[in-house]
Amino acid sequence: MIRFHFTNSFTLKNKRKIKNWLKDTVVNEKKKVGDINYIFCSKQHLKKINNDYLTKNYETDVISFDFSDDNKISGDIYISSETVKKNSIIFNVDFNNELKRVMVHGLLHLLNYNDKSNQEQKIMREKENFYIKLNS
Repeated sequence: MIRFHFTNSFTLKNKRKIKNWLKDTVVNEKKKVGDINYIFCSKQHLKKINNDYLTKNYETDVISFDFSDDNKISGDIYISSETVKKNSIIFNVDFNNELKRVMVHGLLHLLNYNDKSNQEQKIMREKENFYIKLNS
């Protein structure tokens, strides 16, 4: 089950459509949906999580915590809508498109995709683009 949680004033439109898109992403990767939580929080809260759990002291847009078991994908995906908004301006893209990218990026981490090396980043970006097009 995919759930959305909001700790700030941000909210999602078309929640059912987004849930179906995220479920389709998991199924397309030959996995099953477990418990996946999207938690939308402030940039300060996400920076604290980044520092406390990953020992990185900088702002980020998404952090995923993987609780998956074999083929059943579960985890918590924290997103700063403020940072997504800022990045949409920096990259000159529509906010909703940037939000989709960040949401699927967090999910791809739960699906065992990484982005440490240049090659991993290339694969991650290709997957993001593929799944964003599926939602269009």
